[in-house]
Amino acid sequence: MAKSKDLTDAQKKSDMLKNKYLVTVYNDTTLEQVSHFRISGLGAIISGAMLMIAVVVTVTVLIAFTSLREFIPGYPDATTREKIVANALRTDSLEQLLHQWERHLTNINLLLSGQDPPPIDMEQPAASTVSSDNAASFVPSREDSLLRQEIEEYDIYDPVPATTNPLEKQESLENLFLFKPVQGMVSDKFDVKTNHLAVDIVAAPSAPVMSVLDGTVIMANWIAETGYVIQVQHNNDILSVYKHNEKLLKKQGDRVKAGEAIAIVGNSGELTTGPHLHFELWYKGVPVDPLKYISFE
Repeated sequence: MAKSKDLTDAQKKSDMLKNKYLVTVYNDTTLEQVSHFRISGLGAIISGAMLMIAVVVTVTVLIAFTSLREFIPGYPDATTREKIVANALRTDSLEQLLHQWERHLTNINLLLSGQDPPPIDMEQPAASTVSSDNAASFVPSREDSLLRQEIEEYDIYDPVPATTNPLEKQESLENLFLFKPVQGMVSDKFDVKTNHLAVDIVAAPSAPVMSVLDGTVIMANWIAETGYVIQVQHNNDILSVYKHNEKLLKKQGDRVKAGEAIAIVGNSGELTTGPHLHFELWYKGVPVDPLKYISFE
């Protein structure tokens, strides 16, 4: 009996799926028949499933490809995503600059201990690790450039004595003859009020840049804002800095003579407006006006 009852229930369910039903829609006020259609139980199930799938696909497409996703709690808007990308690029730039400082300090320590620092490949900028495709589209913000310039100049130009002999005679800048770093015309003078702690000298393209005194190259590298930069440490706590060069002729650790060519005038770096030399002169850790000690006429 139980088995026969189960078969009967199964047959009823099968008939419900196969049988067709008439669905009629009436106007609630006039009881007028508005529409009707026939559908089987199986057809109703399939239609309902397809409708649910269509709704899910439509909602997914709207969220994935339209701005409606920004209304979802916890999902960042376009401005927030741009800030995230900008902060990631800024972090990468500061990380590369930090690696430069570490190499710079390591090379200074090697020089002070009498060892030669490792050579630097002058053909490729040491600070650039971004692919060519990304480099073409990446333009650092003004705040990023100013921040990196401020950090770059903080303590990096603190001169170290070029000699460890305490008995060597110390001379002031007034008693020394400094070579003119490049043949050209001064376009921008030293001005503490505008924080321009250098003189800009307009020169012919590819003109040689010369060391103002005997010394040792303590930095020869690429920096995004100032291009190819070379620094020479001289005796008596004197440091000379040459920026925006087209090419560097010396590397870190090289000994140079006064008047010897160390670079080629160029227009490299972000903060440049044409071929010129940005020349800085530091004495005992303090920037001084080069026009007081060098004749550029």
